[in-house]
Amino acid sequence: MTTAPGMTCIEILEPGAPNVLVPATRPEPNAGAGEVVIKVAAAGVNGPDLMQRKGLYPPPKGTSDLLGLEVAGTVAEVGDGVSSWSVGDPICGLTNGGGYAEFVAVEASHCLPIPAGLSAINAASLPETYFTIWSNIFMTARLSAGEIFLVHGGAGGLGTTSIQLAKAFGATVVATDSPAERCAICAELGADRVIDYNEEDFVEVVRNEFGSAQVILDIVGGPYIERNIKAARHDARIVQLAFALGSKVEVNLMPVMLKRLIYTGSTLRSRSDPYKTKVAEELREKVWPLFADSTLKPVVNTTLPLNQAAEAHVLMERAGHAGKIVLTT
Repeated sequence: MTTAPGMTCIEILEPGAPNVLVPATRPEPNAGAGEVVIKVAAAGVNGPDLMQRKGLYPPPKGTSDLLGLEVAGTVAEVGDGVSSWSVGDPICGLTNGGGYAEFVAVEASHCLPIPAGLSAINAASLPETYFTIWSNIFMTARLSAGEIFLVHGGAGGLGTTSIQLAKAFGATVVATDSPAERCAICAELGADRVIDYNEEDFVEVVRNEFGSAQVILDIVGGPYIERNIKAARHDARIVQLAFALGSKVEVNLMPVMLKRLIYTGSTLRSRSDPYKTKVAEELREKVWPLFADSTLKPVVNTTLPLNQAAEAHVLMERAGHAGKIVLTT
């Protein structure tokens, strides 16, 4: 009798603090129809991972209970119906979970080639944030050249991606963050104006210097919700992707009507497979070529081995963290 080869992964003992993340061994996955199995070299750490660890963001039915929404490595197995990938191809992909492991099965159409010149570590930092920002800011909010784009938390994973993409496609970028070191990161990535929120009022700056914003990306919530409405121009689009300061607020919605604002938000993992395939196709066509000439650059702050996933979560939750954290196998 033979047993399936085992792989190292990170399991959640129970919902809680980072120390509930522990190394474990599970059977290697097989590639189902339309899937590839990726031999993981690196996996990105993201905000939804922290929420799932706490029991606040359960995985969709039928998906892996393991953390990890983005990986990079090489194709280890190709499932039936997949013609776009071959064993050994360098690859990065968006997963529905399972990335904190040595192997993971991924929908083949949600994968992209590792951009030329990038390491697997850098490539592992791309899928979750680029799928998220492209789908929300460009496909939904339709940010276009010449518009004023306000992004909060500019030095974080979503922020660094937002600044670069918005600049690459011709928008004027205003970023908020603090302290000075994080503000400097925003400026280095191309933000036209950086606001230290402990030193200046972003509403006044955006209104007085830019005539208000046309697209706003917020991960803060709480008191920022009403302030974003004040900072918005007529016909602006406000995108909410997280609630660091809370999601329950009392807000005067009259300006939403008077300014004809669109207020939207989404979570990526619950979107349909065809939708994520469309995002991947647009990224491959319009965004991935921009890595070749360094118009876009990964912003990886810290790398840790997979068995230190708990420490990665501690770092992620620590105030002042910038860029992406990546786990390596």
